[in-house]
Amino acid sequence: MRRILAGLLTAALTAGILSGCGGGASPASTPGGGGEARQVVVAMDPNSEPASGFDPAFGWGAGEHVHEPLIQSTLTVTNADLTIGYDLATGYHVSEDGLTWTVTIRDDAVFTDGEALTAEDVAFTYNTVKESSSVNDFTMLDYAEAVDGTTVVFHMTRPFSIWPYTMAVVGIVPEHAYDPAAYGSNPIGSGRYKLVQWDRGQQVILEANPDYYGDAPQMQRVVILFMEEDAAFLAARTGQVDVAYTSATYSDQSVEGYTLTAYASVDNRGFNLPAVPAGTDEAGRTVGNDFTADVRVRRAINLGVDRQAMIDHVLNGYGSPAYSVCDGLPWYNPASEVAYDPEGATALLEEAGWALSGDGYRYKDGVRAELNLLYSTGDSVRQALCADFAGQMERLGIACTQEGVGWDTAYDRALSQPLVWGWGAHTPMELYNLYHTVGDSGSAQYSPYANPAVDEYMDRALASTDLEESYQLWQLAQWDGAAGVTQDGDIPWVWLVNVDHLYWVRDGLQIAEQKIHPHGHGWSIVNNVDRWSWSAGGER
Repeated sequence: MRRILAGLLTAALTAGILSGCGGGASPASTPGGGGEARQVVVAMDPNSEPASGFDPAFGWGAGEHVHEPLIQSTLTVTNADLTIGYDLATGYHVSEDGLTWTVTIRDDAVFTDGEALTAEDVAFTYNTVKESSSVNDFTMLDYAEAVDGTTVVFHMTRPFSIWPYTMAVVGIVPEHAYDPAAYGSNPIGSGRYKLVQWDRGQQVILEANPDYYGDAPQMQRVVILFMEEDAAFLAARTGQVDVAYTSATYSDQSVEGYTLTAYASVDNRGFNLPAVPAGTDEAGRTVGNDFTADVRVRRAINLGVDRQAMIDHVLNGYGSPAYSVCDGLPWYNPASEVAYDPEGATALLEEAGWALSGDGYRYKDGVRAELNLLYSTGDSVRQALCADFAGQMERLGIACTQEGVGWDTAYDRALSQPLVWGWGAHTPMELYNLYHTVGDSGSAQYSPYANPAVDEYMDRALASTDLEESYQLWQLAQWDGAAGVTQDGDIPWVWLVNVDHLYWVRDGLQIAEQKIHPHGHGWSIVNNVDRWSWSAGGER
């Protein structure tokens, strides 16, 4: 009852937001005709609101929740199959040593203040984000240089084959009108839309850019509301929005005039399994885990996960089994897939010396097989997945405790204990960040793990001057027939599910085909909002 009352209150406030802000949006669109037929109102999670505004130098469009920046143009884009296409760029060339990328750009792009976009603006943007961005890694870029009005050269500190994926998330800003203190609130761009209003904590209003060089947006006005999940659901029920994000918690509900729509994602959830024995690192932190240090135990855990049961029980059917951090992407290796095999898991545990006792748990040398499983406090889905996973491990004879933790301590504690993580990005760099040995630490970034063979494949992938060839090397890093991070390899992570992104969509609204969504239930849905439309004669 408390949650429903809170939601009703928030929905009432939202109705005021929609109709009461000067120059703001009218209530939700009237599809199929009239003045609002080319408007859409979308409810997003409050975490989707960019804290630093719409400035690419401070993370807009990039980072963990990557999406197209809409207000700014990018050099490249990711296609529906996650291969690379062009936006501002008309072509690119990488040198044989991989240390220079030469990119040509179109000559008909203008900013919304009427000034032409040139290679100077591109170089300025990249040199700025290299110095300012706390979201993306630009250590591979030395500097960008405009050699003429339509040619920019990127000078790299090291070969970086997947640079086109970085170019797909960096929106171009105008050198002549860029003030880091003000740009985020009043961005000038050359993208499909322009920002006309931002009421912090409430809404953003975008309108089609009449000077956009590409196809004119079909949806002329886009209103984004930032709402808690309960409020978003009630806003749909009262007809205040056209699209509302939701979760599996609401999937057994129905909303008159709306359809619950699921979009596939690589927004995965999984546990790290510390792959080294317990000890202490140079910083005095506890690292490693004696139980999961045995590869047979890690393989048993992976075989003993009934992923479909998790999808059915926790996600109400809205998800897909996860076997890696990059399921279904061009660099994914299908060798990652495993079938649920509790008998095989049992055999591996017994081979490792963990014998079942009369109390239902396994012991070795007087030590009980046990895991303390961590999840982020306040995340109900991760908590439920953690509980389901614990129940499955208990059936194998592994005792499990569960503990909610804050992110202020989670990173350190995950060095010795499994933690439920969420990942999934439109770049192979996700594999590198999770599995490659980092600096002098001697292990991968988020879990004690290292394998020189895996490192070598990923280093070769980054050094390649052929993007397609690099995909194959990323796949070999996952499994080459003898080494890798899959079931027959080191398996330092066990992946559980990919979470479908769910939305209530008003009948009559045609949402264009979606790319597989990355981690983060937010702006990805509107990547192609310019190609959304209302069906003729639709009724609200």
